Amino acid sequence: MAKKTTHVSETPATQFLRAQGVNFTEHPYDYVEHGGTTESARQLGVDEHAVVKTLVMQDQDARPLIVLMHGDRRVSTKNLARQAGLKKIEPCRPEVAQRHSGYQVGGTSPFGFRKAVPLYVEASILDLPRIYINGGRRGYLVGIEPEVLTRVLQARPVQAADPASA
Repeated sequence: MAKKTTHVSETPATQFLRAQGVNFTEHPYDYVEHGGTTESARQLGVDEHAVVKTLVMQDQDARPLIVLMHGDRRVSTKNLARQAGLKKIEPCRPEVAQRHSGYQVGGTSPFGFRKAVPLYVEASILDLPRIYINGGRRGYLVGIEPEVLTRVLQARPVQAADPASA
């Protein structure tokens, strides 16, 4: 599946997953700047729809939140704000996202986040048999069952995919 077969050192995300007793598989790949989920899915030979992006956003008061979205979809911030009961949601600037998460942009994982923040997951992600999500560094995804997102992270399901990105 993955081209690399080398062991990947621990990250805050994998430490968190192990501490929670979550079974996961490791999927390293060659990180490509601005390659995103298209590139990781191609290298790993998986459907981009099953590769989940971890997006750090902020509300109207600059409070952070996380949105988990299919790799091949965009977030409708208007739909998300409405479902979250907020006036406005927008992406954080990369340096702000990094400060909130403790992760380098391109390697952001929802596991082992620096501080507790509201977490939302596109509801259809929970219908997939397996997902691939960042494991805490660039070029490294972990494979998990999607129910981990709601069971371990208490992610709130939403319907926030932009219909234009389908």
